[in-house]
Amino acid sequence: MGWANKRLTLLGCVGSVALVLGAGGCALKGEVLFIKNCAQCHALARANAKGVIGPNLDVAFAASLAQGFGRSIISGIVESQVEYPAIGGRMPKLPLTTRQATDIAAYVKYAAARPGQDTGLLASAGAGGVLPPAQEKDGKLALAANPAGQLLYDVKAANATAGPITISMTNTSGVAHNLAIQVGTGPTGKVLGATPISPSGTHTLSLKLPPGTYTFFCQVPGHRAAGMFGTLTVK
Repeated sequence: MGWANKRLTLLGCVGSVALVLGAGGCALKGEVLFIKNCAQCHALARANAKGVIGPNLDVAFAASLAQGFGRSIISGIVESQVEYPAIGGRMPKLPLTTRQATDIAAYVKYAAARPGQDTGLLASAGAGGVLPPAQEKDGKLALAANPAGQLLYDVKAANATAGPITISMTNTSGVAHNLAIQVGTGPTGKVLGATPISPSGTHTLSLKLPPGTYTFFCQVPGHRAAGMFGTLTVK
């Protein structure tokens, strides 16, 4: 695709609010792709992304927007970075097509440093889907990673009865996660056990827990800091 045609495609995708929020809009497709492939490293408020490994995209583009540069510069930079990351840099080469890179760029162009909150389908894509506290039953507790690739579990809290417990963690996102159990709620408590780090499947962890407060969290670097943790209360 020539640059002129690509530019027209981007403008057509993000030029109107109705199309941005439409089910077939480039920005909507781009948000889903961004959450799955980019949110573990980058912060972007409208996608509810809180990654800390790479640049905060709201902060990175706020200065250029304040200086009067148009949003078109954002899409060009993002698409170039996705397709041609620096050799030896921290950003990996992602297994994405040119079309997918364009969709991600369209969404970041729309969302970066934009005040307010998304509505409609865009809000649903970035909502995170956190459920009420999970409850242990018959010695079993089921948790899951966010299926869209957000750095979240499906719950932020869980309750269990003291004694033997088997905790399962299901991951269908395609993003590598695991689940570890730590004593207390601080960052340095003893880790009692963890499931394997994997991009998919269900893995279990069996422990014997006395009454107390524990933290469940993902051990992939950057994931806990981005919000992938919760509190397990055992009584």
